[in-house]
Amino acid sequence: MKITFHGAVQTVTGSQHLLEVNGKKILLDCGLFQGKRKESFERNRSEFCQGKEIDCLVLSHAHIDHSGRIPCFVKNGFAGEIFCTAATRDLCEVMLMDSAFIQEKDVEFVNRRRKKKGQRLFEPLYTRADVTKAMKQFVGIGYERRHRLFPGVYVTFVDAGHMLGSAHVILDIDDQETGRNRRLVFSGDIGRPGIPIIRDPVPIGDGADILIMESTYGNRLHPPYLESEEELERIVNETVTRGGSLLIPAFAVGRTQQLVYALHKLHNAGRIPDLPIFVDSPLATRVTDIFRLHLEDFDAEIREFLLTDEDKNPFGFGRLQYTKTVEESKALNSLKIPAIIISASGMLEGGRILHHLRNRIGNSRNTILLTGWQAPNTLGRYIVEKKPSVGIYGEEYQVKANVEIFTGFSGHADRDGLLEFVRVMEKKPEHTFIVHGEEDASSSLRQALQTELALDNVVIPEPLQSFNV
Repeated sequence: MKITFHGAVQTVTGSQHLLEVNGKKILLDCGLFQGKRKESFERNRSEFCQGKEIDCLVLSHAHIDHSGRIPCFVKNGFAGEIFCTAATRDLCEVMLMDSAFIQEKDVEFVNRRRKKKGQRLFEPLYTRADVTKAMKQFVGIGYERRHRLFPGVYVTFVDAGHMLGSAHVILDIDDQETGRNRRLVFSGDIGRPGIPIIRDPVPIGDGADILIMESTYGNRLHPPYLESEEELERIVNETVTRGGSLLIPAFAVGRTQQLVYALHKLHNAGRIPDLPIFVDSPLATRVTDIFRLHLEDFDAEIREFLLTDEDKNPFGFGRLQYTKTVEESKALNSLKIPAIIISASGMLEGGRILHHLRNRIGNSRNTILLTGWQAPNTLGRYIVEKKPSVGIYGEEYQVKANVEIFTGFSGHADRDGLLEFVRVMEKKPEHTFIVHGEEDASSSLRQALQTELALDNVVIPEPLQSFNV
């Protein structure tokens, strides 16, 4: 059995791991590299994106850093099936279509300038037509339903508690080369217990022989979720008292729905002022519709909320508006009263949030609230690093708005949660590969696994490094 790490090693984006066993090639995730635009543009084209030799793809969840290169893969010859949960399949349909649309528009904008200069024109990584073709290859499988991929290779999805449809991937393998029965567990992204909306992550109590494990927050702890709701309450009230507006760049899947639900509860309890709240993201609006279709993935808290809330909708209430048109989005820039605007993208690398940021970042009455991890060289990271000025659409803007940062809404397990994921395994892995984390986070987790759980053979792979296991 051979594993080659093509992405999300010593970084967080571009999740992609190739497993070769029993004469078959199985790809775990097929994610987009995100970060500095020029670098991402080149990496997503030059890195492993050829699919002709791959037999099947197993997808842990729908986030773009795990799924975003699937249409490119299909475009370049991948004809196999894409196995995932049903909710992941539904989310990918809207998320990949949105990704294709953005790429088409970005390339169209860049090519207008390149054409004037007589330069070679670019092509998008993939188009909406490529997404349509790729969706025909998706196969949805329920949680804990063992499914045969190939003779001697079986997949089972276990609820990872990270986002709607997210899964730990279990591969049970009768290794023909060694004659051994092996279990490989790919964590995907490990969720947090006690987070509203989706269920808690399901432990893999019987353990694994080989573990590929994420490490996003391997060197830090999150505050309790309820403290984060209290922090959100404080930030809203302080911003309104100053007469400002609150801008929240948020990932369209998971984070936006968490924020809406938290604001819904705070509003109902009278803990924040009665002010307009906008979700200005077409993708988030479509994703929220998909959330409503998958009540089977909701936790007990949301089920109880649905029975007692007069709106009967955790993602909708009187003061909340989902903008539908460009005109409605533009109108928010002329608001003269305090408001809350939730908009994509979560790392401030594109989307409508940039227009709102441009109009409000220079006013000290306003607040920018960052609730998720920010990749290096993104606009979101520059704001986290407290740069005095940042570039937006080619112009420099002074950062005078208040900046608030917290990770309590994160859908990723923190250091203790990651250790607990392994601690409960009855059979500890013989081989552990640490992926999906920056260098400090991955190194910290590796040390903790070795010293606190006495794991042997814990490795942080190099990009494109292969291992025979």
